[in-house]
Amino acid sequence: MTPTPKIHPQDLSIDEFDYPLPDERIAQHPLSERDASKLLIYRQGEISQSTFSKICDYLPAESLLLFNDTKVFQARIIFYKSTGARIEIFCLEPAAPTADYQIAFSNPGECYWKCLVGNNKKWKSGDLSLSVIVNQQEVILKAEKISQHGETSVIRFSWEPSSLSFAAILDQSGLVPLPPYIHREADSEDKERFQTIYARLKGSVAAPTAGLHFTNQVFAKLETKNISSAFVTLHVGAGTFKPVSASTLGEHEMHAEQISITSDLLKQLIAHGSDENPRKVFPVGTTSMRTIESFYWLGVRKIKGRFDASDPAVHQWDPYDKDLDKGISMRASMSALLEHLTETGSRQLIASTQLIIAPGYKYRVASGLITNFHQPRSTLLLLVSALIGEDWKKVYDYALNNNFRFLSYGDSCLLML
Repeated sequence: MTPTPKIHPQDLSIDEFDYPLPDERIAQHPLSERDASKLLIYRQGEISQSTFSKICDYLPAESLLLFNDTKVFQARIIFYKSTGARIEIFCLEPAAPTADYQIAFSNPGECYWKCLVGNNKKWKSGDLSLSVIVNQQEVILKAEKISQHGETSVIRFSWEPSSLSFAAILDQSGLVPLPPYIHREADSEDKERFQTIYARLKGSVAAPTAGLHFTNQVFAKLETKNISSAFVTLHVGAGTFKPVSASTLGEHEMHAEQISITSDLLKQLIAHGSDENPRKVFPVGTTSMRTIESFYWLGVRKIKGRFDASDPAVHQWDPYDKDLDKGISMRASMSALLEHLTETGSRQLIASTQLIIAPGYKYRVASGLITNFHQPRSTLLLLVSALIGEDWKKVYDYALNNNFRFLSYGDSCLLML
């Protein structure tokens, strides 16, 4: 078990979670084969390495893997003003008339999105327009700045012919939103490779990268060992991979992201957590980890009478709140959520989470983690440290000394308690 630090996570210095990452160790392209990446295996302080195609050999039989089935959409749109100024609009999340991604993508004619605007100073007023070909017909896409809120702007997009959906427009006008540490323009290969093979629901501006290594062949091997798969959804926002700029964690405001879980998965987790037959649960990626641990805390909120059915949400410091009972089991928490869905006649629970997992956090659902190697001073590295303690330094030193590739298109690791 990871030792609990003597200080509150809010008082942690982000300087303690820094390490040197040379640019040449950051993967700029994916490997030719998804499952050919290196795999670092950490088990109770011991480290070894293999290839990802053999991950089945290291996972316990009858484990449950949890995948994030979100789908990356082509969120970057490049406009040019009549002066020649290049304006890049990065779509983050729908603003109106709905916050639901799937409804927003299906909107015909117009929609409003919260966006980041590159070269914003050059766009004082007026509409931007772009001509694209959709279904062999010319479409004129227009962008109008409605309001500014700090670093983000609300942009009204409109297009003719108005019968087309915004998803159809983005598929032709948008670019794959590669992270800024990949120092090249997105190309046709990225449309496929910056996407998991099981991606289903559009809504992410970054891939849940641990899932990029999985192939149909790997899934087939997992089945032979009776390792089952299930899916949650967290739509990855731009803040997920942003390094912490504050000196202490308490000064950092965690971004909110939309999450969802089905009643079928809640039943599966309740069965997995039985006292008679407990099974190992391995989230694939930090987004899956944050999602499933967030739903544990939503269940705790339900049990403690602090659940808002109109706006279910997990707040940044919920796990560290002394007023929330830390003794509630995973089965009890998930059962409370399942009861809520039964009462409302729903098969899916949609919520939001700002959960920050840092040293001192006690994992309630996960038995380990499949993940990539993360940026220095990031909340993702804090999550790893919460799982394996100070050994994160040993893991990262090993990866750096053994030519592992880092970040989104990089290699992977299996962390087991």
